[in-house]
Amino acid sequence: MRETNQLIEFIRDIFHTHDFIPLHEPSFSGHEKAYVLDTIESTFVSSVGAYVGQFEEQLSTYTGSDFTIATMNGTAALHTALLLAGVRQNDIVITQALTFVATCNAIHYCGAEPAFIDVARESLGMCPEALSQFLEEYAILDDHGDCLLKETRQKISACLPMHTFGHPVDLDELESVCQRWHLPLVEDAAESLGSLYKGQHTGTRGLVGVLSFNGNKIMTTGGGGAVLTQREELFNQGKHLTTTAKVPHPFEYVHDQVGYNYRLPNLNAALGVAQLEQLDEFIIKKRHLASAYAAFCESEGIEFLQEPHYARSNYWLNAMICSSMDERNQVLEVTNKQGVMTRPIWKLACDLQPYSQALRGDLSMSRWLERRVVNLPSSATAYE
Repeated sequence: MRETNQLIEFIRDIFHTHDFIPLHEPSFSGHEKAYVLDTIESTFVSSVGAYVGQFEEQLSTYTGSDFTIATMNGTAALHTALLLAGVRQNDIVITQALTFVATCNAIHYCGAEPAFIDVARESLGMCPEALSQFLEEYAILDDHGDCLLKETRQKISACLPMHTFGHPVDLDELESVCQRWHLPLVEDAAESLGSLYKGQHTGTRGLVGVLSFNGNKIMTTGGGGAVLTQREELFNQGKHLTTTAKVPHPFEYVHDQVGYNYRLPNLNAALGVAQLEQLDEFIIKKRHLASAYAAFCESEGIEFLQEPHYARSNYWLNAMICSSMDERNQVLEVTNKQGVMTRPIWKLACDLQPYSQALRGDLSMSRWLERRVVNLPSSATAYE
């Protein structure tokens, strides 16, 4: 209890308030009001408007992606990315069990099934060794070079790691395993805008990548997401899919396949353009906050989740690792009771009812972390 009270006091000092402290709140200190008002005055508030294209171009410049497709939310972006990677009905997509449910839901939207593997201790993201072991045990390559489940002959059509809390997974090692097994790599970079893997922005290493701009992310469009790719044909296909697969015509409504109304509205894109102008500043503030947490935790003998040695993390959500589940529960109960919002890491996806029958490998590290991780208040507004 003494350590938890000291943690609460430290957090209140950092955020300079005795009021309620949320886990993560947005910061609107730039041109947000002016740009949003501009869209209202233009009347182009829906998916047709200048800010949508501007936002996509600026995201491409910032991330180093050749092509960007802005979508209404991160889950829509992930669904689109999986379709572009070739995921189809009855396929298997390998992902991590320690993830937000949207990762699995997007797989399900494709009519596919997730298969869950363990995460690495350093990143909390997909473990390359666990991926390799899973494939050696459960998969084969057929005569056509397709990766199949041995038992059911279902196609394993993609590998989907997530950069947990903004900490990049080991992409070199994962890509090496995926190449051996002929698997497209799809990056769930929803939490890692501004994070770098060996100097390269997350979401740009795989065949396709995904970002999210939900209200609780490092920058926000209210709701919003993006698909990143270096391949023009995938960009064109994705743009078509996310705009209801409408064939250009002066006046006729022609749709040549099943499409989705996933385009980001101009109103949201305007907010995004203003937020993106401040992103570097947000990252500086969040990394400063992470350093303060790290120093406090070290002084108190608490383990703080640091960025992997090969990466620069955006520290979207800061996390401490408790010594036991009892300690985790005590921290959660006391902090929330005193108006400091903390949260546990997600319940493992394989324990959620919709995915309880999914194939899984050994998940010992995921379960160990599930019982110990606590997310701490992480808003960049701590330094405003």
